[in-house]
Amino acid sequence: MEFLTNDKLVIVGAAGMIGSNMAQTALMMGLTSNLCLYDVFSPEGVAEEMRQSGFDHVNITATTDVAEAFKDAKYIISSGGAPRKAGMTREDLLKGNCEIAEQLGKNIKTYCPDVKHVVIIFNPADLTGLVTLLYSGLKPSQVTTLAALDSTRLQSALAKKFGVEQCKVTGCATYGGHGEQMAVFGSAVKIDGKPLNDLIGTSAFTNEEWEQMKVDVTKGGAKIIELRGRSSFQSPAYLSVEMIRAAMGGETFRWPAGTYVKNGKYNHIMMAMNTTIDATGCHYTMPEGTADELAKLDASYEHLCKMRDELVELNITPAISEWSKINPNL
Repeated sequence: MEFLTNDKLVIVGAAGMIGSNMAQTALMMGLTSNLCLYDVFSPEGVAEEMRQSGFDHVNITATTDVAEAFKDAKYIISSGGAPRKAGMTREDLLKGNCEIAEQLGKNIKTYCPDVKHVVIIFNPADLTGLVTLLYSGLKPSQVTTLAALDSTRLQSALAKKFGVEQCKVTGCATYGGHGEQMAVFGSAVKIDGKPLNDLIGTSAFTNEEWEQMKVDVTKGGAKIIELRGRSSFQSPAYLSVEMIRAAMGGETFRWPAGTYVKNGKYNHIMMAMNTTIDATGCHYTMPEGTADELAKLDASYEHLCKMRDELVELNITPAISEWSKINPNL
């Protein structure tokens, strides 16, 4: 098998369902010949299953020792936080998971400051990604968060509604926060080549149906918990590995990613933008949309700012004015 790279990829939280799916997906995609599975709970069982799957020419290691795991790491994906349970929102995980993110950032700074790219997917991802970036000392382009799941949920819902293949639903994007305050953009969406805006407000797709669909998309994670009895693990695993593949110089990532934003309008925040990820990192442009969509994005930003400010109150981060002392890249 030809690999994209021989650089070390570390999967954090590898003993969990998301982590083990990420390991398998990375191996099936042929991302690297050097895969390390790390967890505070032993990931050796996952490593053994991967070896027994018969993947060729790859060195799979597993450890509970962070120094060993992160040594010489060039790429990291972390799902290493507490999962959502029934009745919880992503925001309910704020304190505990941001404390985990703080330690993750410090571990990166200590053990692998030369890492090329880090993908954060444990919730609330916008905030855990922001905290990781702050304490890692990395550049903003080197840390991204999983936001794509909201856009794929919108695509999936529209494909089911109109009875078409998902690939026939184009232009789906959600921006801002990865949570129930996200901004759903529909103005660029086409259904089998036909603008969604031409369908909204007709008998085929009433305004009420569209408004309900947007609400349902924002609560897509809760729906998975209802259907499966546990939080989603296959979709975040797959999409996060697609993100790291793009950062390795592989196939283009198709969806918005969460990225650090500081541009005069939105500042000192991690949020989903119109992004590209490649071997030089993540780069973004501001989303384009209707006045209503952009107002929803503003509201999502304000919601994220409130959660960011809670981190100061919880003593997880200092005031924003002090951030550059911890990470000069900010």
